[in-house]
Amino acid sequence: MLDVTRLRVLVAVARHGSVTAAARALNYAQPSVSHHLARLEAETGTKLVQRAGRGIRLTDAGRLLAERAAEVIGRLDAAENELAVYTGLRAGRLRLAAFPSALGTLVPAAAAMLQERSPRVDLRLTEAEPPEAVRMLRAGYVDVALIFRHEPEGEAAGGDGTTAGQGDLREQVLLAEPVHLIVPSRGEPLFPPAVSEIRPGELARLAGQRWIAGCDRCREHLLRQCAAAGFTPRIAFTTDDFVAVQALVAAGLGVALLPGLALRAARNPSVRTARLRGTRRSVIAVRYGDPPDPPATALLLDALRSAAAPAAGPAAVSAAGSAAVPAGAPEPAPVP
Repeated sequence: MLDVTRLRVLVAVARHGSVTAAARALNYAQPSVSHHLARLEAETGTKLVQRAGRGIRLTDAGRLLAERAAEVIGRLDAAENELAVYTGLRAGRLRLAAFPSALGTLVPAAAAMLQERSPRVDLRLTEAEPPEAVRMLRAGYVDVALIFRHEPEGEAAGGDGTTAGQGDLREQVLLAEPVHLIVPSRGEPLFPPAVSEIRPGELARLAGQRWIAGCDRCREHLLRQCAAAGFTPRIAFTTDDFVAVQALVAAGLGVALLPGLALRAARNPSVRTARLRGTRRSVIAVRYGDPPDPPATALLLDALRSAAAPAAGPAAVSAAGSAAVPAGAPEPAPVP
């Protein structure tokens, strides 16, 4: 049986890069850290660290064990917190990781609802793109990960379900939102002023334009949409800051695709938008482990659902002129 304290030491060395820094983070004496590492190597029968100049570095086996240990320790810490909440030792602590446009829209509204409904719950927020948010969830550093996924418009959005190939994670779709083409409002119009939606193939009109790409998942989505229209976009800038994207477009430096939440969070008045038919972005809450969710997590999910619901109604039309679409709702007919 591996010793949890020694695993914590290994994780600290991996995270901080040296015995000295790990000792400082753990409030241990440096010889104590070295002793725990030596004992862990004896327990595993494997070399976990090696000399590198005046310091040390983890071997391949050490990195593998450190990654798994981080997950184990995270789950242990989460279990300790949940048990303390259950036995009334302290108020509930909830940790949510979310991507930037959700942090600028859905999350503050949900946090305010949660505070009103259950003021003793201590909500902690972390900004993270979907892959990192899922890693944090698996490691027990957060209780809920808010992620997104680009999907074809015709596919039914899932409800509670299991992530494909990741049976320990459960998903709930909160919102299916439109994706918009963003172009400058000044200068020669790139599409007729009366147009509020475009079909996928109409992106080919912009094949000669420079494009602005976002994060890795958004870039892949852009490449797929342009490929379906028959061209490869000339990507001139890459930034996952949706405010910067709109500023670059407004300056005439390119065109871009942005989801509805990004436009709700911040809208530049010097850009025009048109909804891109045939695609959408689903916003998904992910949890770890089997149901039911702990009470505090269930409260957070309920608040997130409530915060997402107004965005799906006619009273919450996005700044781009198109309402976000609730999961499973019928789509409006395209503009001929």
